Amino acid sequence: MKRRGTTLLAATALLVAALTTLPAGPAGADEVEQVRNGGFDTTTEPWWTTSNVTAGLSDGRLCADVPGGTTNRWDAAVGQNDITLVKGESYKFAFTASGSPDGQVARAIVGLSVAPYDTYYEVSPELSGAGNSYAYTFTSPVDTTQGQVAFQLGGGTDAWHFCMDDVSLLGGVPPEVYQPDTGPRVRVNQVAYLPDGPKNATLVTTSTAALPWQLRNAAGAVVAHGRTVPRGTDTASAQNVQSIDFGSYRGHGEGFTLVADGETSHPFAIGTAAYQQLRLDSLKYYYTQRSGIPIRDELRPGYARPAGHLNVAPNQGDANVPCQPGLCAYTLDVTGGWYDAGDHGKYVVNGGISTWELLSTYERSRLAPTGRPVSLSDGTLAIPESGNKVPDVLDEARWELEFLLKMQVPDGQPLAGMAHDKVHDAQWTGLPLLPSQDPQKRELHAPTTQATLNLAATAAQAARLYRPYDREFAAKALKAARKAWTAALAHPTVYPDPNDGTGGGAYPDDNATDEFYWAAAELYLTTGERQFADHVTNSPLNTADIFGALGLDWSRTAAAGRLDLATVPNRLPGRDRIRRSVTEAANTYLTTLRTQPYGMPYAPPGNLYDWGSNSQVLNNAHVIATAYDLTGATKYRDGALQSMDYILGRNALNMSYVTGYGEANSHNQHSRWYAHELDPNLPNPPRGTLAGGANSSIQDPYAQSKLLGCVGQFCYIDDIQSWSTNETAVNWNAALAWMASFAADQS
Repeated sequence: MKRRGTTLLAATALLVAALTTLPAGPAGADEVEQVRNGGFDTTTEPWWTTSNVTAGLSDGRLCADVPGGTTNRWDAAVGQNDITLVKGESYKFAFTASGSPDGQVARAIVGLSVAPYDTYYEVSPELSGAGNSYAYTFTSPVDTTQGQVAFQLGGGTDAWHFCMDDVSLLGGVPPEVYQPDTGPRVRVNQVAYLPDGPKNATLVTTSTAALPWQLRNAAGAVVAHGRTVPRGTDTASAQNVQSIDFGSYRGHGEGFTLVADGETSHPFAIGTAAYQQLRLDSLKYYYTQRSGIPIRDELRPGYARPAGHLNVAPNQGDANVPCQPGLCAYTLDVTGGWYDAGDHGKYVVNGGISTWELLSTYERSRLAPTGRPVSLSDGTLAIPESGNKVPDVLDEARWELEFLLKMQVPDGQPLAGMAHDKVHDAQWTGLPLLPSQDPQKRELHAPTTQATLNLAATAAQAARLYRPYDREFAAKALKAARKAWTAALAHPTVYPDPNDGTGGGAYPDDNATDEFYWAAAELYLTTGERQFADHVTNSPLNTADIFGALGLDWSRTAAAGRLDLATVPNRLPGRDRIRRSVTEAANTYLTTLRTQPYGMPYAPPGNLYDWGSNSQVLNNAHVIATAYDLTGATKYRDGALQSMDYILGRNALNMSYVTGYGEANSHNQHSRWYAHELDPNLPNPPRGTLAGGANSSIQDPYAQSKLLGCVGQFCYIDDIQSWSTNETAVNWNAALAWMASFAADQS
């Protein structure tokens, strides 16, 4: 199942056509110009401007005075409508532009001129006063005669002067062949290997015979050597590959490289410090995802921003949100929580599994033989609550838990005790857009059984973990969990609408038996009550193989209950069988790992990588790591650690999927406020942010224009416009945080 259904929209609803337009000619197989009067020799027609922009001819260019004090890019714009686009046809989008003073940013788009204002291509060059020429090639994902070329110029504090010339949208050009820069053919974990852990790499080569390899330290001295192991053609990448195992080397240091077949890998460390830091950075990510609180610069330098969705204009706010029309007669205060991904929506089902995995990270530190609670103690994450004598990871998770509790339907209302599925904008917004600048109406969406059981499960888990620190909150959480459980039993098949994907993700799910199993498990572990034990033992899922190839996720939650039943002390009948099922699943994942030349416990059916595949690699590794916690068998420790290699650079693209980690790393994830690629004044995602990863379905237009026909691991592009391969999400980072914490504990 896909994680969510999103559409990247240009929020151009406020654009006003001020000048006349001319009909466009049809595009054909030959190169055909779609823009009329892109040279501005005698007139500006048929170009329009928004009403606050003054434009005219100047030396054969269209020049415009752009006002200061606007909020959004689309608040000031120049454009042309009635552009014809043909689905599958490639276009060259070219123009010259200047901005004075230097450093101004123009967002140039090709999109739809009418609702829902989809964007098909966009670029945001930083302009100079002298001017530069720009040219880009893209493929249209649609047929339309209502296209638009526009230059969005607003969002600045000060007024500035914009000029453009030679604007062209030429159809029928040869499609641009996208060739990702995969760097050296020796693919390694670009971050770190543990000195006493597994050390594996992959060589891409045309050779079918074993080749010599060398491990060199930072000074270039050879410290280990051996021969590769040919693996043939890797299905996941269509590459001929060989494996390198240098695990016998137990030294440590920085700046190591592997050399084979005339290629030198990216540098990497052998040591423990990187995982200690990654544990913290992957958890620090959540503070900058918070809604309803200012992000403080002294806590996250470069990431300060005003609080979002607190009913301060232009926000319509989360303090008194109504339901979608016709659903309910009340409003709820649903301030707080985490923004789910790159948009401003907040979702109970995705927030639930994310909260569980953060709480599980903490619970493992207390229960596992190698766990280190001090590593997650008060003060470790530099958040506003640091210093309150509560472990910071619990403080961070509580920010989301408090929001989840607010999503419960009040007493006296229809479906009381159920949880609303989500809250988000009534319509999609564009990029970039700070949470505090979101002008859209917010709406509560219908309660669902799945959301209700997510609330029951996480609130029950919270009740046992927060009890030593805040007994009142623990009691409140348990009361809400019981109420949610009772409501779900009364309404067991109220499922989310799979078509409810306007303004936010749909998160479709037509089966709640896994959520019932998970919630019953958490309630039993917290209360010990027979009613919950009976539901667990009577569920067919209690003895089923619930650890599939795709692993646990927001729509496959039974594994969360199974893992906690196996690791949290309890007296459930048949618990030995439950623990054994975890090791059996780990054995299956290890078998998969060994068959994959890139060494990950993930081989989706048909080689079709799923949305958020990186989190599935990590969650399968989570199962392997839990088997190590249960048995102490080294094979599970090594398998879990080796799984991290894929995420940190040992993959077909030779890219670390974690921002700030590795010489070549993802850093343009799809987000409305980590949007440096579109606006130099905004930051890239913070260190420790996980990209979604390869997705064979490539649902977004940008990925489709670059990746059609991609194979497995190559279905990914590090661009902010690729929301289907390169989004950030709270559940994905939770998987990273759990595994980074496990790896750090093995040092």
